Amino acid sequence: MKLILASASVRRAEILHDAGFSFTVLSSAIDETPYPGESAHDLVQRLAFAKADLVAARAPGPGIVIGADTEVTLESHIFGKPRSSDDARHMLEKLSGRTHAVVTGVALIRIPDAERLTFVESTLVHFATLSAEEISRYLSTGEPHDKAGAYAIQGRAGRYIPRIEGCYFNVVGLPLARLQQALTTLGWSED
Repeated sequence: MKLILASASVRRAEILHDAGFSFTVLSSAIDETPYPGESAHDLVQRLAFAKADLVAARAPGPGIVIGADTEVTLESHIFGKPRSSDDARHMLEKLSGRTHAVVTGVALIRIPDAERLTFVESTLVHFATLSAEEISRYLSTGEPHDKAGAYAIQGRAGRYIPRIEGCYFNVVGLPLARLQQALTTLGWSED
C-alpha cells in the first residue's frame, strides 16, 4: 500500500526518506490561520486533517495519505512561521531562556475506504538564553524564516537547545515512532 505525504515540507519528506519509507508527495496548500481562541492542539489536528482531506480527494488508491501540521506554543500563545525578520527576532526573544512546547498533529486517511486516524504529539524544548548578538547572528543565516517558532533544531539552532523532553522528530515536524504505530494500525506494511 503506497504512502502519500500531503505536505510540501522538505523536512517531513527528509524524515520519511531517511527512515526508509517509500512515498510520493502531493502538496496541500490550505489557510493555516488559527480560529479565535483555538488551542495549539486543536489547530494542528484541524490543519492536519484539512491537508490530508484535500489530498485524499484527488489521490488514487489504495494508499494512506499523511497530513501534518506543527506549531510552537508558549503559555497558550501559538508561534507560527515568522512573516518578517522582526517577527522572527520577536519570537526568538520570547523563546530565549524558556521551555516551550512543539505540537504536531498528524492525520492519516486510508483510501479508498476513507478510514481515518489522528494523533497529536507534544515535545518540550528547553531553549538557552540568547544574547541580542546571538539572535542577530542566527537571523542572518536565513534559517529561521520558514520555521514554526523561527528556529530549526536540526540546524544551527540545535546549539542553543540543551535538552528536549519527548520526540526529536516531532520538533523537526513529524513524530516518526507514533507515525509508524498509526500506519500499522491502518494495516500498512512495507511489502
